[in-house]
Amino acid sequence: MASRFNPLKADATWQKAWEERRTFAARDDSPKPKSYVLEMFPYPSGRIHMGHVRNYTMGDVLARFRRMRGMEVLHPMGWDAFGMPAENAAMEKKVHPGTWTRANIATMKAQLKRLGFALDWTREIATCEPEYYGHEQALFLDFFESGLVYRKESAVNWDPVDMTVLANEQVIDGRGWRSGALIERRKLSQWFLKITQFADELLEGVQALEHWPDKVKLMQENWIGKSEGLQFRFKLSDGGEVEVFTTRPDTIFGSSFVAIAADHPIAQKLAAGNPEAAAFIELCKQGGTTAAELETQEKLGFDTGIRATHPFDPAWELPVYIANFVLMDYGTGAVFGVPAHDQRDFEFATKYKLPIRRVVSEGDKTDPEFHDNEAYTGPGTLVNSHFLDGMDVTDAKRAVIRRAEEGGWGTGTTVWRLRDWGVSRQRYWGTPIPIIHCESCGVVAAPRGSLPIKLPEDVSFDIPGNPLDRHPTWKNVDCPKCGAPARRETDTLDTFVDSSWYFIRFASQPDDKPFDKAVAEQWLPVGQYIGGVEHAILHLLYARFWTRALSHLGKLDVAEPFSGLFTQGMVTHETYKSLDGRWLSPEEIRKDSAGVLEITSGEPAEVGRIEKMSKSKKNTVDPEPIVDQYGADAVRWFMLSDSPPERDLEWSENGIEGAWRFVQRLWRLFDGLEDASGEDKDLDRKLHRTIAGVAEDIEALTFNKAVAKLYELVNAIERADPSASRTNAIRSLARVVAPMVPHLAEEAWAAMGNAEMIADAPWPEVDPALLVDDEVTIAVQVNGKLRDTLVMPKGAPRDIVEAAALASDKIVRVLEGKPPRKVIVVPDRLVNLVA
Repeated sequence: MASRFNPLKADATWQKAWEERRTFAARDDSPKPKSYVLEMFPYPSGRIHMGHVRNYTMGDVLARFRRMRGMEVLHPMGWDAFGMPAENAAMEKKVHPGTWTRANIATMKAQLKRLGFALDWTREIATCEPEYYGHEQALFLDFFESGLVYRKESAVNWDPVDMTVLANEQVIDGRGWRSGALIERRKLSQWFLKITQFADELLEGVQALEHWPDKVKLMQENWIGKSEGLQFRFKLSDGGEVEVFTTRPDTIFGSSFVAIAADHPIAQKLAAGNPEAAAFIELCKQGGTTAAELETQEKLGFDTGIRATHPFDPAWELPVYIANFVLMDYGTGAVFGVPAHDQRDFEFATKYKLPIRRVVSEGDKTDPEFHDNEAYTGPGTLVNSHFLDGMDVTDAKRAVIRRAEEGGWGTGTTVWRLRDWGVSRQRYWGTPIPIIHCESCGVVAAPRGSLPIKLPEDVSFDIPGNPLDRHPTWKNVDCPKCGAPARRETDTLDTFVDSSWYFIRFASQPDDKPFDKAVAEQWLPVGQYIGGVEHAILHLLYARFWTRALSHLGKLDVAEPFSGLFTQGMVTHETYKSLDGRWLSPEEIRKDSAGVLEITSGEPAEVGRIEKMSKSKKNTVDPEPIVDQYGADAVRWFMLSDSPPERDLEWSENGIEGAWRFVQRLWRLFDGLEDASGEDKDLDRKLHRTIAGVAEDIEALTFNKAVAKLYELVNAIERADPSASRTNAIRSLARVVAPMVPHLAEEAWAAMGNAEMIADAPWPEVDPALLVDDEVTIAVQVNGKLRDTLVMPKGAPRDIVEAAALASDKIVRVLEGKPPRKVIVVPDRLVNLVA
């Protein structure tokens, strides 16, 4: 063996060998137990970044480990390749979105291969290829024919620059997430998937996901948002009524106002004759639309002049406001405000000097005048509430609902925060919706034989908007029913549709249908899914819906797509700015005794916060030059070793250099392998405990703990004298580190004379006897105070333990040579001497 590990040579050698031998190609017909390991597939934006490297390294270690444990592992890779960035690039760079996307895929694929990931490239998919999206169109038609797809006019977030509909989550501070343009609310005919039909199932299913993070399950539950409460009507001073929904009918005597959404019919009617109301409604349209933004934005209202009569007191009138924090598509689009017990209402009432009345006591606080700095939302007893006084919150809710139903002015009901999924997007680079519009026949499904309906290549992005709409021929087609001239649907599908079933296509890829049920079910559900917490709501919810919908149609007997989920932390880095405020990349600055300087100008650079790597702030680190310098294994080791995988990882040069040094330490150990005789019982025990511990840590995805155990084992091997135990420990170490530093392990394994690759070698067996302690540490107390400790054979007789305690120099000094009055021995734990 060479005295120094050459990573570039080893990386190239073994990556070529794995590819030629198809080492990581999963076999559907394998008799081995199957394991499906999957990381969320990337968007081909140009180059991979350190976030990708961390994500895929975690999955790779688990996939390699499970192969060594005798499993047939499916660990595929593909590309979430449709979407707006490609169209933006087409407009900016004057290239076709397909050209840009496929070039990026080629680049990123080469980068991923250089990191030695154990991926089954034979199953690679790209969602922008007709071979994929044609099957998606077939599934869309299945949903359409079963009533899970419908079309209706609805209010949407319209980006006037990108000229497309945006989901609520793509609107940030009232602006488009990519264009930055102020969003407009428009009414458009949109295609929807009936996700609400599965709301109960999706909510109930969350609790069965034992191997999901609690925070993600809570986010799913909150997004589905099942709320039980009271729907009732206020009589209005203008002779009309307004219907509201509340989950807190118990607080009805704390009401101080009624608030309606900006697009509520009452608000729209008022705006028609009131310019001030109309102007306020326009202002509301520019605000955020997500739940998070509604919570954080300033609460604004417009007093309509209309008054609502309290249902329990005809003399009690409440002002009716148009408010920017009420959404038309939740409940009835109207609420009543109880400022003392809802923070949003508290902020609104404080701003507009409305009454704040306590109706739920907090401890001994019963005064109707509320003087706290924030609303009280906890449990308590009803006060200042007439017939409800003295009840707890639950009983009070029931009492109000009962009286509302008896009086005929309200009904106990359940509402959901979840809305049907609008999947129409007014853009080119997406899956064409397989629908045809005919003036005579209406909406008609495209014939199955016409699939895939391919995107036309000859499109122009010279002006904003959807090129499919203005293409001279593509949208023109004959109606499949009557043969008359008709028009294709020019909207394309939301890219979340593409990622809602890709994991099924990875598992089964027949040419003539989206997947084979029996083959897919061999692999599904995905045993371990790994990805960012930013996808905790939409992507995961949509994939769960898609899987349940397929089950509903009899196409798949799988309820949940991912039985195990892990959300890894982000990779972070310092940020830098020039004196004139430009973001600087790490390559544009240098650090020396003078501080941090901009290389080109020599001027001082400002060091900003450590933040998630992002192209906009230029604090990304390209893995390729790092791999060129240190090799793939050092990069992989650093990604695993520096922090718990669920927490953020700060990229540092010191960290990667430390990983490089450890790789060389390992190589020197393997290089120093020699035949020797003799036994080292302590090293044998350390080895077997490490093998067992690392296995547990990898399965638990606590890679940093596995790394710590391997450091300890390496230290123990380096300190040990030559022996058969030491030789065995080094040989076993090569297999234990193989999932983490596979190129180094393969190189060492081959040098040790093994014919097969270490990727195909089994995980080392553990001797259970060596996992059990045969020595224990016993505390020795005098009159209850610890005075000494003894290391004794486990299970030592009481008289032997007592004699050893009394013979201790420390104990002799404390007792001053006198015998104890009493000796208490707790086997294997404690000796207490009473003086």
